[in-house]
Amino acid sequence: MTTSYQAIVWAHSWHDFWRGGIGEWILTRGLKIAMIIIFSLLAARFITWSAHKITNRIDADFRDSDQLVRTESAKHRQAVASVISWVSIAILFVMVAVEITDVLAIPVGSLVAPAAVLGAALGFGAQRIVQDLLAGFFVITEKQYGFGDLVALTVAGIAAPAEGTVEDVTLRVTKLRSSDGEVFTIPNGQIVKTMNLSKDWARAVIDIPVPTSADLTRVTDLLHHVSETAMKDESLRKLLLDAPQVMGVESIELDTVNLRMVARTLPGKQFEVGRRLRLLVIAKLTRAGIASPADTSPKVNTIPSPADVSDREQSRKPEDRE
Repeated sequence: MTTSYQAIVWAHSWHDFWRGGIGEWILTRGLKIAMIIIFSLLAARFITWSAHKITNRIDADFRDSDQLVRTESAKHRQAVASVISWVSIAILFVMVAVEITDVLAIPVGSLVAPAAVLGAALGFGAQRIVQDLLAGFFVITEKQYGFGDLVALTVAGIAAPAEGTVEDVTLRVTKLRSSDGEVFTIPNGQIVKTMNLSKDWARAVIDIPVPTSADLTRVTDLLHHVSETAMKDESLRKLLLDAPQVMGVESIELDTVNLRMVARTLPGKQFEVGRRLRLLVIAKLTRAGIASPADTSPKVNTIPSPADVSDREQSRKPEDRE
């Protein structure tokens, strides 16, 4: 009987709770707010999933093709997809906040004065964020760089530029991964100068120092042969947009003459092409018997004097001298 009586009392109290003010608020406004929040979270997840799907589709198109580098349009589309997803999520949460305010029946008119004060405070305190957002907007719209670009960014207050491959671009920050694997997160508003090393095409510059005693006409002919050899190399020709050009004498020093060779390459491939062309130049000059400037430096006299020979003989053990 006691257990049945307690169950009846608990049922009446539970029924009275839902018919009271708190229970009625939970069933009406509370439930609606919970549904709005759940819907917003699901919508945010869907937007993020869609953005990843688009970027993965662009990556798949690049991997499945025979292209060696991404096109400018593909890099820009990936950057735009990232920005659109970020802006869509921000707008979604603003709309959710407005809907929740409407459900709670908070008069918007009463929020005008606090919003003005809050806006002024945020305007002074968040100037840097607004600057980053505006700079990021122009980075995207002007196509300064995109996903996968190799860039060197000059940051305000830092002497050395931040160099690396762009891994993510949003309206607020740009993320770079350096050649050592480090990830730099740079606010867009702090970027003073942008140097894109992989936009449309790149140029490999090779300086070849030769001794002043070398026949420059012969060296120039050898470099032209290197250019022809590079165009015959199937793997190297894919990276070149045209045949390497010999520019002639670049500078003259005390004991060396520097010749320059340049080659237009695919975006971001100038370093690989430069390394391979240097190997071809070294092999060609070595076979032609043209020594590097270091090999033509004066040799130190290594012939020992009679006194040195006598000292070494005295320092040897008796059994060694025998």
